Amino acid sequence: MTFTLRDIATISGGELIGDPSLQITGAASLAEATPGEISFFGNPKYIHLLRKTRASAVFVLPDFTEAIGAAQIRVSNPTKAFEQVVLNFAPKPVQFAPGIHPTAVIDPTAQLGERVSIQPHAVIEAGAKIGDGAVIGAGSYIGHETLIGPACLIYPRVTIRERSRIGSRVIIHSGAVIGADGFGFEMVDGRQQKIQQLGIVQIDDDVEIGANTTIDRARFGRTWIQEGAKIDNLVQVAHNVVIGKNTVVAAQTGIAGSVQIGQRVLIGGQVGIIGHIEIGDNTAIGAQSGISKNISGGTWWASPAVPLAEAKQQIAWLRRLGKLLARVKEIEKKLGL
Repeated sequence: MTFTLRDIATISGGELIGDPSLQITGAASLAEATPGEISFFGNPKYIHLLRKTRASAVFVLPDFTEAIGAAQIRVSNPTKAFEQVVLNFAPKPVQFAPGIHPTAVIDPTAQLGERVSIQPHAVIEAGAKIGDGAVIGAGSYIGHETLIGPACLIYPRVTIRERSRIGSRVIIHSGAVIGADGFGFEMVDGRQQKIQQLGIVQIDDDVEIGANTTIDRARFGRTWIQEGAKIDNLVQVAHNVVIGKNTVVAAQTGIAGSVQIGQRVLIGGQVGIIGHIEIGDNTAIGAQSGISKNISGGTWWASPAVPLAEAKQQIAWLRRLGKLLARVKEIEKKLGL
């Protein structure tokens, strides 16, 4: 598909500076774009990429003043404008036709809504309920008495264990395991004995869960992922954790049992959170941080985590230790010590 710059400016509602008849055949990042493609620039730290880009046109902010060789389309939000154009160039999304593949195994007591798509070798156990328009991917397992709401997309090879509760428009990527037993054991007579995990997992509307992420069932009650939360790949959520509305958790994070995480929290990659603590609304946690106590609001980093400004100061101190040690040795030498 090909658009002129005039077409793209019209689609995005932007101000065009350049040849309106210029043909645009694709979209790419500043570093990867080639002639005939459009890119975007909205963050000053990428100015070096903008100056070297081979893109024929770039979305920029309205107050952009740098002289560049590429045509410009000035918009209030270059990132969103670029995304809109990318959707026009992208192939149509894969659609799953309603129906049940003959290799699927569905218990007679399971209830399927209208326009449901059950893909090859999926298994749906007794008492499960699948909402209208849901897609159950190939090789996925839906456990006994599990509820899955309308318009959910369960990708291939997802496991959703018994009595889990999944809301509407939830997306769960391949390899995720929802409702495995929580990690609960106690020492009895010198041996580890299993503590029964009798609760459920509840996932509310519009949640997205990444590939190979695991969310354990509660010991009792529920492990609860609230509306709009987004969880990346390879995240471990232990039993009885609560993740608040619109919170984002990046890859390889581990959250121990009974942690309470508030709304709109941002958690970077490889964060570790010990059990039974609370993280308040609107908190941001930097990558590879270790959270060992209750925190609320602001930006935290390091392990154990401290407020960001304090973490930066500590790093600066550490990096000056070598010079400080050299100065001390020089002073000791002069003093004959």
